[in-house]
Amino acid sequence: MRRNLPAALALVASLALAGPGASEARNSRWGETYIPNLPVTTQGGETLRFYDDLIRDKVVVISFIFTSCPDLCPLTTARLAEVRDMLGDAVGRDIFFISLTVDPEHDTPERMKAFADAFHAEGPGWRFVTGRPEDINLINRRFGDRSAERGLSDHRNEIVIGNGATGDWTRNSALGDLEEVVRDIRSMDPKRRDETRPAGQAGGIDQVHTLSQRPGEVLFRKLCSSCHTIGVGDRAGPDLRGVTGRRDAGWLTRFITNPPKARASGDPGLAALAARFPGVRMPRLGLTEDDAADLVAYLRAQDTKLADAAPGVAEHDHHHR
Repeated sequence: MRRNLPAALALVASLALAGPGASEARNSRWGETYIPNLPVTTQGGETLRFYDDLIRDKVVVISFIFTSCPDLCPLTTARLAEVRDMLGDAVGRDIFFISLTVDPEHDTPERMKAFADAFHAEGPGWRFVTGRPEDINLINRRFGDRSAERGLSDHRNEIVIGNGATGDWTRNSALGDLEEVVRDIRSMDPKRRDETRPAGQAGGIDQVHTLSQRPGEVLFRKLCSSCHTIGVGDRAGPDLRGVTGRRDAGWLTRFITNPPKARASGDPGLAALAARFPGVRMPRLGLTEDDAADLVAYLRAQDTKLADAAPGVAEHDHHHR
């Protein structure tokens, strides 16, 4: 689906400022009389009952995706993988992730598995779910997604967080502050609900303002860091250390602003990347040439910082051998 990502992030910030009314109120009491208990199939080919096996008595995080999505689905899934890592071993024990297709006619278990594997979303704590179109479409409608009637371009990009035991539900966005998402998930445990934020810990909107003077860093953290690192190793996508030395600014700008067009050009380097990372493609994120310039400047600055640090690291290693 097409969205301007910087504008979407601004919308998330405005919703955060709007207070509790910006998300669905808790105590909606969705339960077995509301959530369909229909058969669904996981990425591993396992057939389950949606309510009994995936929702009842569990704290769940539900996202809405389709595997051929050209933009936000990969980014949402990558950021949820970060949330999964932040929650640690609670995932699969106390908290469960569900990525529900909005394109059941095409998203087979095999396609869902390839998509899940691209984001290292393995294990019983995260299931990618498909099934018969009429069943999946009904489940999606109950969670507010109307893409079966309106088309995939209008599918829901919020995540839904709930407790199947208490009937408490809320909404959030994986494109906003991930620490806020983690707090919302943990607050579904009644024992944690009244926990206060540690002194001095800034909320998501404060973080946005703090970083606003470094636009390249903001963009990298919000849009790139879920799939890429700089000098730490490959993630869902390649490590970007040294990319500003391997590619000129014009090439990087063309790719950042329109990845599908760049891939269609037949560039052999991009073909090699596609072979290395077959399950996911960088989506078109609605970034402008100015956004791309900010990102390139940030990547170049990080490369310089790493290069400047390298001699000190080598000297430290030498003295401690």
